[in-house]
Amino acid sequence: MDAWIAYSGRRFARPRYYANAHERDEVDIAPALMPVGDARAVRPTIDCEGFELVEHRSAVRDFADREEVARVHMREIEELVQAHTGADFVHVGAPGLLRFSERSGLAGSLNNSSPARFAHIDISDVTAAQFAGSGAQGRAFARCAHYNVWRAISPPPQDVPLALCDARTLAPADLIAADAVFDEAGKPEWSFEGLVVAHNAAHRWLAFPDLTLGEAILFKTHDSDLARAHHVPHVAFDLPDCPENAPPRVSIEMRATAWWWH
Repeated sequence: MDAWIAYSGRRFARPRYYANAHERDEVDIAPALMPVGDARAVRPTIDCEGFELVEHRSAVRDFADREEVARVHMREIEELVQAHTGADFVHVGAPGLLRFSERSGLAGSLNNSSPARFAHIDISDVTAAQFAGSGAQGRAFARCAHYNVWRAISPPPQDVPLALCDARTLAPADLIAADAVFDEAGKPEWSFEGLVVAHNAAHRWLAFPDLTLGEAILFKTHDSDLARAHHVPHVAFDLPDCPENAPPRVSIEMRATAWWWH
């Protein structure tokens, strides 16, 4: 299928985008109609294209219950990432983000709960190094990688699915350093460096159709091992010809950091 991918132009020397106050964003949105392939048919892998589909049944009964997600799901995701990457140690630092398609009427109702509507990579190499620190558990490391685990918790089809770009088709010149600003109510505003993505006709976009609750997308936002997929642009897009009665997409995104000692 062909779908509109919201790329970034270069009008702003240093784009800036907010978790909640999107009216303050300084991002030059430049949509391009791009082919989006069926990732189920391609079967991408985490260290080649930079993402893969994993089967995973969670014990969480209510993903809207932040305490239950913190108590149960954070550990589940650590175990999932460790099993699929072979890392020596994995850490999930927060209960994750619930996000809602605009048609639900709930987008923006929670902190950072709107779909990510322009192509981006969560963290730059600079930010990844800061997050990796000197290692985990006080140990030096040979490799560190950052992952997202993205799960649709609404039934298929998803009206606003996630598209992911094959890491092998990305060129360094496509990436624009930007400030990701976190402006949760009642807390001090803070930011780190992320990346937005300029159009390149060579990009290969893929999406997993009709995700179920027992599946999750594991994708990479940084890897210190340059022999593997480094990082993956991703974006929410409107599913062409989506049935009008399709339930609005609800998803949860969990972020994990993994370390290898040797």
